[in-house]
Amino acid sequence: MNKNVAAVVLAAGKGSRMKSDLPKAMMPVAGKPMIRHILDTLDAMGLEKIVVVTSPDGELVRKEIAPHAYCIQDKQLGTGHAVACAKDVLKGFNGKILVVYCDHPIITQETFSRALNKLDEGYSVVVLGFTPDDALRYGRLKMKGDELERIVEYKDASDEEKAIRFCNSGVMAFDGKVLFDILSEIKSNNAAGEFYLTDAVEIARKKGLKCSAIETSAEEVAGANTQEELAQLEIYLQHRKAG
Repeated sequence: MNKNVAAVVLAAGKGSRMKSDLPKAMMPVAGKPMIRHILDTLDAMGLEKIVVVTSPDGELVRKEIAPHAYCIQDKQLGTGHAVACAKDVLKGFNGKILVVYCDHPIITQETFSRALNKLDEGYSVVVLGFTPDDALRYGRLKMKGDELERIVEYKDASDEEKAIRFCNSGVMAFDGKVLFDILSEIKSNNAAGEFYLTDAVEIARKKGLKCSAIETSAEEVAGANTQEELAQLEIYLQHRKAG
């Protein structure tokens, strides 16, 4: 059992872009809801605690994830805000905390474990990165040796930064002793008025904390925002089972 390890699963999104009334987390992949694949993986790791962030009307999700804990994100104010909603449920927890997304159903135990183990090297924040064929729309991971200096959104990237191929999957591992302190300093002074979890890297470094990143395949961190992407996840899972 992975004592002293918890996970926060972000599952407050709607399925509107998939033209479905189902919440995104409940969209089926290979015969079961996307979020069930993630929970099965995390359950197999024997984590001490799993908290799922749901929307106020996410009753279907809360029923699916039982008996795991949940919290409610009253307003969708960004990924940083979503993780901060889990603060009360994780009160007093000082271990390692994984932050994962409901639409990344095929990440393996081994990859999650590599991110968590990287924290043992003295890092407070570890980001799961990948190198896609087409890096255009992804945030870039700006590295200096083994240290992650910052995450740069594509729209904010300089030409030099756009040339970086190492990209942000969104999945992160944190030292639980500092996570919520970092989140409390994230600002919403951006065009969307949202609190972005990606800002955690810059804030952590300003506090003198070390950040890093590990790499996995683009296939493993594939997500789904459309029916076409959902179908692609199904193909990936079929290949994995066949292999």
